[in-house]
Amino acid sequence: MTYAEYLHHSKQLLFGPDYPHPYENPAYLEYARLGLSRMKRWDKSMALDASLVIYIRAIDQPQTWIVITEPWCGDAAPMLPFIARLAEENPLITLDIQFRDHPPFLIEHYLTNGGKSIPKLIVRDAEGKDLFTWGPRPVSAQQLVQDLNAAGTDKSEVVLALQNWYNDNKGNEMQQEWLRLFQTSLAPASIK
Repeated sequence: MTYAEYLHHSKQLLFGPDYPHPYENPAYLEYARLGLSRMKRWDKSMALDASLVIYIRAIDQPQTWIVITEPWCGDAAPMLPFIARLAEENPLITLDIQFRDHPPFLIEHYLTNGGKSIPKLIVRDAEGKDLFTWGPRPVSAQQLVQDLNAAGTDKSEVVLALQNWYNDNKGNEMQQEWLRLFQTSLAPASIK
């Protein structure tokens, strides 16, 4: 699905009356509401990295960017708007957002340390070959979560610390990670 379709789907989840699993659980419904609100904020406030934009615009072969996620995923909210906006920078890029917990269950092929961690970005060439994968979160954010969990920090405090990290970082680290992945995976003719 497109980013617009994903946002529409996320909005529809909030209004019921029949909530699909796991949204019958009020906590998951709240996660989806928060994610939608945060994505709208990121859509308005994000700043794309100029070097990354130049690189994306220079891609000269079709690519499909697949993002595996779910509306309840807290890490997707600060990531997905950037991916969608970057994909708009080049008409050769098709963005395809897929749900982790619904067919075709693509996540089964992209496990992180044996788990179904999301969001997961998969960049493929025109032949369907994976150029690279990324996710579920930037390296520093992952280290923050690991450190807090190792210290026995309450889950709600971990979530808040992670949200603050994303807000303070403003998408800079994940864009730098993506730029490095693009640079090592392929070099458009005009960048070489």
